[in-house]
Amino acid sequence: MARTTLSGLGAGGTARAEAVLSRLQLLVTRKLDGLLQGDYVGLLPGPGSEAGESREYRPGDDVRRMDWPVTARTTTPHVRRTVADRELETWMAIDLSASLDFGTAKLLKSDLVLAAATAMAHLTVRGGNRIGAVVGTGGPSVVRLPARPGRKEAQGLLRAIAGVEIKPGRADLGELIDMLNRPPRRRGVAVVISDFLAPVDGWARPIRKLAVRHDVLAVEVVDPRELELPDVGVLTLADPETGALHEVQTADEKLRHRYAEAAAEQRGAIASALRAAGAAHLRLRTDTDWLLDIVRFVAAQRHARTRGTTR
Repeated sequence: MARTTLSGLGAGGTARAEAVLSRLQLLVTRKLDGLLQGDYVGLLPGPGSEAGESREYRPGDDVRRMDWPVTARTTTPHVRRTVADRELETWMAIDLSASLDFGTAKLLKSDLVLAAATAMAHLTVRGGNRIGAVVGTGGPSVVRLPARPGRKEAQGLLRAIAGVEIKPGRADLGELIDMLNRPPRRRGVAVVISDFLAPVDGWARPIRKLAVRHDVLAVEVVDPRELELPDVGVLTLADPETGALHEVQTADEKLRHRYAEAAAEQRGAIASALRAAGAAHLRLRTDTDWLLDIVRFVAAQRHARTRGTTR
């Protein structure tokens, strides 16, 4: 069955890209608005700058947010909660390396990247909030799309992302993430969307640096074939970044087991690096309901935000 892709449509695919994005935006709007009701309080439970209520201190809380008047009055340590700024600036670092032009389930990974970007835009662009992006492909150049407020501008941003041509090779993910630190800007939200298959040492430090100033969300896109191999006999695989061909005998049970172990170790290293950086981590798969996964993630973030409120 033919599959419609959302990226790499080429010059003649502009109308098609518009139609696909329109359907995607309608889907996102209906489902997210239906399942995530309530006042807007931000995508992530970041500290923000607006003063909120106090709650009792818990181990691990930032001592810089101690509420000394309440602590003195109650003789119990309290910290001051803050709520997310109403006018927020969000930047997305979007990795469209050749390894993302791959998929064996419902979507290509590059489709899922744009789907995630669409959902992030919908969740953040309201009330004067701005959203911008840096997009990297296999080539050395990076597309920078300035942050602007409004849904119309966000739709233009998504159209520009959909029109980026995926080139052979791999984008420098660490450099792409580091671009969100330049120039320095006020505290906001930074979203990194990638398969994170680049060496962890190359991007772990930039994402830690990014998380010092901003609330960071890492969206990891995964295809099931990257986690385990099916038993389908001899399989010819092409490396999308180099074009090299490899023949794999998938009937070999030991090989499949080693592959699954190596994949689990790799994904564990990615998760550990993101956790160490203090980034929120959302994993989206090409074979699951990605919108439902986003809804669950945002709901969990909101639950974490409201836990431990003042008595």
